[in-house]
This record gives sequence, C-alpha cells and structure tokens, in this order.
Amino acid sequence: MKPFRVLTVCGTGIATSTVAAEKCKEFLTKRGLNVEVIECKAVEVAGKIPVYNPHVVVATTPINDSALHGVKKFVGLPFLIGVGMDKLADEIAEYLKSLE
Repeated sequence: MKPFRVLTVCGTGIATSTVAAEKCKEFLTKRGLNVEVIECKAVEVAGKIPVYNPHVVVATTPINDSALHGVKKFVGLPFLIGVGMDKLADEIAEYLKSLE
C-alpha cells in the first residue's frame, strides 16, 4: 500500500512543523496508516503542493486557503501543546481512510 502523504507547515519550516510531523507520523502509524511526512514553511506551501501532492496539510500557522489548491487542511496546534492530539489524529485518520 502506498503511503499517505502529509505536509506539515509552520512559519519557518524548522521547529514546529518538525514537531508536528513527528507527532503526526507517530499517531497515524498507531492508527494503522502508512504515512510519509515532510515539512515546509508557510510561504512554500503553494509551490510544494503541486510537487509533493499531499493528501492533507497539517498547519501550525495560518495558511491562505488559495495556497492549498483544494487539499484538506488540519490545524496542527494539538500536536504542539499536547492537548487534543488523539482527537486530531482520529480526524486525520478518518479523512485519510475515506480516500481509500
């Protein structure tokens, strides 16, 4: 089975997107999903989406919806603060499974 592609996004593409990427991969793998996660800066989203073709975007910073090219976005703040991580992972997993 090919992995689901997840793009995590933060303001600088360094710190919070990396934390969100690690948590996202950990929590989605526990839910039986094969995922591939990469990180980027908010200003890179519009260019990354056509190249990486993610199934979802997990953002820790606001992103203009037009930059998403129709890709489903989830707010990744729970992966940073530790509150609501399971709920967020469940929502992402449910959405990804609906794509199969």
